[in-house]
Amino acid sequence: MTNITALFADAAVFVFLPWVLWRLLYRGIPIVVLPILIGIVISVWHLPVKSLGIPSVYGSDIGWVAVLVLAFTAGLEMWQPPEETAADHALPDPSLGRLLGGAAVALGGPLLVGSVLAYEFFLPLPGWHPPHAQPWVAAASIGLCIAVSALPVLIGVVRELNPSQRPLGQLALKLAVVDDAALWIGLAALQVAERGTAALHGWTGLEVLAIALLVGLALLGNWASRHFRHPPLAVIWLAVPVYLAAGSWASMQLGLHELIGAYFAGAIMPPSWVRRLPVEKVGAFSLIWLAPMFFGHSGLNIDGDALTWPSVIASLSLVAISIVTKIVAVYIFPPAAGLSRRQALSVGVLLQCKGLMEIVAATIFHAQGMISEFAFASLMVLAVISTVLTGPMFKLVAPRPKVEA
Repeated sequence: MTNITALFADAAVFVFLPWVLWRLLYRGIPIVVLPILIGIVISVWHLPVKSLGIPSVYGSDIGWVAVLVLAFTAGLEMWQPPEETAADHALPDPSLGRLLGGAAVALGGPLLVGSVLAYEFFLPLPGWHPPHAQPWVAAASIGLCIAVSALPVLIGVVRELNPSQRPLGQLALKLAVVDDAALWIGLAALQVAERGTAALHGWTGLEVLAIALLVGLALLGNWASRHFRHPPLAVIWLAVPVYLAAGSWASMQLGLHELIGAYFAGAIMPPSWVRRLPVEKVGAFSLIWLAPMFFGHSGLNIDGDALTWPSVIASLSLVAISIVTKIVAVYIFPPAAGLSRRQALSVGVLLQCKGLMEIVAATIFHAQGMISEFAFASLMVLAVISTVLTGPMFKLVAPRPKVEA
C-alpha cells in the first residue's frame, strides 16, 4: 500500500469518521475525544489496521505538525481579550492577587493530592511504575496530569454558554490561562529533574544557541510590543512560522519536548500582533481536520492489554480524584470574592475539564518514559471521561439562567 493510500485510510478512520459521529451526536461530545476513543477501541480489540497502513507516515507527520500549531495557538490564546459581557450578567473583577491565589490553589491542590495518592497507591500497582524513572517524578507526572485544565477546549465550551453564565466561563478561562502556563513550566521542570545533572554534560554550542534564540525571541517580542505595535499584516504572518519553528527547535535542542517550545513561542509574541491573527479559526481547523490523526494515533499507542479491569477501575479512581480535588480547591478558595456556592462549583467543574492539554501532557510523559503503559492508558481514559462529563456537570450545578422579560 502506498503512503498516499495509507494517508487516505488514516484520515477516513481518525478524521472523517469522528467528524461524522460528532455531527450525529449533535456536537454533544467534544470532537477531541472521538479519535482517541476510536484508537483505544482498535487497540483493545486488536483490529488489523496495520494492513491498511495505519498509522500512516504522512498522517503521523500531519498530526504532529497540527499539534505543534495547537500548542502554539494555546500560547497565543493567553493574549486574546475576553469577550464583552452584558453589565447585568457581569461578575466583580477579581484583584490580581486573588486571581493568582485562586489559580495557585486550583492547580496546587489537585497536584499535591494527586501526586501523593499516585506515589502511595497507584505506583505500587503491577505495571504502574515506569522502569527507568524516579518514583517521585512518575508520581508528580501523574499528579500534574490530574491537575491540568484544558484551555483550548474550555474556550470552546465558554463560547457556547448562555449569556448569563458566560461570566463564570470567562472567570474560569482566566484561571485556566495561569494553570496552562504552569503546566508547561511543570512539564519542562519534570523533564529536567528526570534527566538530572547528566543533562548538563556534553553540551555543545547548539544548546547555547537554543537558549540565546529563546531569549532573543522574548526580547524581540518585548521590543515590538513597545515600538512596533502595528506592523503590516504580512510581517506578522511571516513571524508566525519563525516563532513556531524557532521555539520548537530550541526546546528540542535543550532536551525538552518540542511542544513546550511551541507553546512558549506563542506566549512571547507581541500581544498587539496576536490580536490581528485569526487564532480561533486556525486552532479550530487544526483541531477538527488535522490533529485528530495525532489523537487517534495516541489511542493506538495504548497497550490494549494494559486496559484490564484493574486499570479501568484505576482510571475511574483517577477521574474521581481529578474532579473532586479540582472542585473542592476552587470551592475552598474561589478566584473572586462574593461568588455563590453554585457559582464556585460551576467554575470548579469547568476547570476540571482535561481535554487536549492532559492528552498532550500524558503523551509527552509517556514518550519520555516518565509514566508507564498502564498509567498512560488510564490517563487517556481520564481525559476522555473528564472532558465528556464537563457539559452535563456544568448544567447540573450552574446557576439557572434568568428568563428575559
